[in-house]
Amino acid sequence: MALDPRNRSYAQTAGYAGVDADVDAGLRKYMLSVYNYMALGVAFTGIIAMAVALNPAIMQAVAIGPMKWVLFIGVLGLGFFSGKIMFSGSPAMAQGAFWLYAAMWGALIAPMFYMYTGESIVRVFFITAAAFAGTSLYGYTTKKDLTAMGRFLSMATIGILVAILVNMFLLKSGLFHLGLSIVVVLVFAGLTAYETQAIKQSYFEGDTEDLQNRKAIFGAFILYGSFVTMFIWMLSIFGSRE
Repeated sequence: MALDPRNRSYAQTAGYAGVDADVDAGLRKYMLSVYNYMALGVAFTGIIAMAVALNPAIMQAVAIGPMKWVLFIGVLGLGFFSGKIMFSGSPAMAQGAFWLYAAMWGALIAPMFYMYTGESIVRVFFITAAAFAGTSLYGYTTKKDLTAMGRFLSMATIGILVAILVNMFLLKSGLFHLGLSIVVVLVFAGLTAYETQAIKQSYFEGDTEDLQNRKAIFGAFILYGSFVTMFIWMLSIFGSRE
């Protein structure tokens, strides 16, 4: 007896649905691993920042000594070469780069415990978390291609870095710093959406376990950087000084 075309059509549809379900489940697992890595990185940064803040000798070296410049250059350098380290080095090197990045950021932002009240730090952290979640959700769900926006904002970060250095050494303007803070927050909010979309699109079910794990760590690395940057500059806008 010939197969009813309707049954054949149903079988094909069911097969496609099964594949889609597998991909969706795999994608959810992949994205969850990205966010888990990132959350652990943020927690580790907080622990390092607190440990540095409670050690007067290290705190002084970071706040007013040359150590802050070593950390600043280290953060920039690791961020610039992160892709090569994550995908060309060993799995242990990829993991190590992520945790080193989180640790350096923790030491670098430790002075904020003396600059802002504890209450305002907690408040701004949750504001940042909400803003990050919203922009990341948009990047995950939108059908719009954010590639062009992401490239533009990535280029804008170079201008931001130059503006930071100019204001730090030449202008020393509080008003300029406030305006720059707003720009930085907006730029990195946009980058968060773009990065989330790029991370989602990087998922491929056929990847080896090693490659998928590297992608997850790298995705966590870039999202973590955007989150911490947003937090620091939102703190300069909304934080209450000691």
